[in-house]
Amino acid sequence: MVEDKPDSVLVEGAIRGEGDSFTELCGRYYGPMVAIADAILGDRHLAEDAAQQAFAKAAVSLPSLHKPERFGSWLAAICRNAARDLLRGGEKCCSADALPAVQAERHDDDVGDAVREALRRLEPPAREVIYLRFYDGLSYEQISAILGISEQAINGRLRRAKRTLATYLRRQGLDEVQI
Repeated sequence: MVEDKPDSVLVEGAIRGEGDSFTELCGRYYGPMVAIADAILGDRHLAEDAAQQAFAKAAVSLPSLHKPERFGSWLAAICRNAARDLLRGGEKCCSADALPAVQAERHDDDVGDAVREALRRLEPPAREVIYLRFYDGLSYEQISAILGISEQAINGRLRRAKRTLATYLRRQGLDEVQI
């Protein structure tokens, strides 16, 4: 996320009809919104659809945003709802296409399947921070701005999620997988 101008300045510009301002917000948040939707849907293509729907809804609703500096967390909530709407439409959750960057000594299908299953078993908020951090490569500060939670909360969610993943993988006999 390149941040030349604060979100609040871009939001105010977009509300005034400055198309470049909203375009910059879209560029800044597209990757994270896809990651958030992917954490819910488990399908990259559907996640892209959900992110695009979120931006479309945000463009229409932007004047109702009372705190422009909270654009990221507001957009994330819209994106989560768009992903859940797609999910309720009968889409498959957590398909084999969803896999954040996890290093493994063995690269066979069994390890990949086990990691995907371990990710599927995480609670959505934990899966969301895993995807944003490792799949999208965001810093704690960036995740904090997007999710509207503290960096300490992000750290806690990541630690618990990694511990849960490791426990599941150990039970599957995959002690060598590094998370």
